[in-house]
Amino acid sequence: MYVVIVPIQIAPGHRDEFLEALMVDAKGANNDEPGCLRFDAVEDADDDHRIWLYEVYKDEDAFKAHLAAPHFAVFKAAADKWRVDGIQGSARGSKNLYPSDPEWR
Repeated sequence: MYVVIVPIQIAPGHRDEFLEALMVDAKGANNDEPGCLRFDAVEDADDDHRIWLYEVYKDEDAFKAHLAAPHFAVFKAAADKWRVDGIQGSARGSKNLYPSDPEWR
């Protein structure tokens, strides 16, 4: 498995536009990518402009395919405009502990 955990801080005044683009990517990943096992978008409990993405792919190649998908380009354009620097950093390529790889459904 290839796991990506991404914190995103959205610039003030651009939450709706950003979330619209994010939903394009999330739905495209979940519906159109056989290598994407999970793509969750979570709003922070204390800050509605902070979003956490939790993505699980079969392997790194599946993640690279996601980065080349047209729905990702929609998200990237929004992120380039409305993502605030400062809390960047992600757990790219992390290994899931539970459930184990064979236990994923």
